[in-house]
Amino acid sequence: MNETTADHEDDALPDDAAARERGPLRRCIVTRAVLPKEALLRFVIGPGRELIPDPGGRLPGRGLWLTPDDEVLRKALKQGAFARAAKGAVKVPEDLGGVISRALRQRIQDFLGLARRGGAAVSGREAVLDWLRGGRVALLMQASDGSPAERERLLGGRDLPVLMPLTGAEMGAVFGRDRAVHVAVAPGRMAAALEGEVTRLAGFGSPAGPLVFSVPRAPLAQGRVRNGG
Repeated sequence: MNETTADHEDDALPDDAAARERGPLRRCIVTRAVLPKEALLRFVIGPGRELIPDPGGRLPGRGLWLTPDDEVLRKALKQGAFARAAKGAVKVPEDLGGVISRALRQRIQDFLGLARRGGAAVSGREAVLDWLRGGRVALLMQASDGSPAERERLLGGRDLPVLMPLTGAEMGAVFGRDRAVHVAVAPGRMAAALEGEVTRLAGFGSPAGPLVFSVPRAPLAQGRVRNGG
């Protein structure tokens, strides 16, 4: 699917020379909301003019930033926002929403793996219970195909965020087993990263399951803003 340049050139991004100042904020190409870049989703244009999601923000090239939301993505495609921002025709993957969801789910698995290797995450009912009793848990990850009743018994009334972005098989793969239903994550950078990635995934209506908790979207911010990068 090709996206061609729209007529409203006043919404186009500035060129690289005008966007060199680095800062923590970016602007959504559809809503024009100014948000921390961690709350948005980055895209780049490949050498063949293909649109590539870059949720890790590591690919070279000017970034096109989008609010991670199904409806905003539909508007971007309908209005030709990617082509307008890229100043030229763009090849859009047929299942762009699916491509985004898979990339975000992979990032969640990657962060969970980092947490496990760094001693910041444990799986298995007894290990998780031990951490819960010791007050060592920032958030609980529950398999999206796990039992809600079992989750409630495990929590025992504790007020903790619970994330359900992955299946038991997907979490099990991280821990070297067939299946993992409960994972406890300690406070720190990995817990914050997992919350951020699950929040972005939730915007695309993940079929793996909803969030049990709600992370508020970052408010409209003021400060140094870059449209690209």
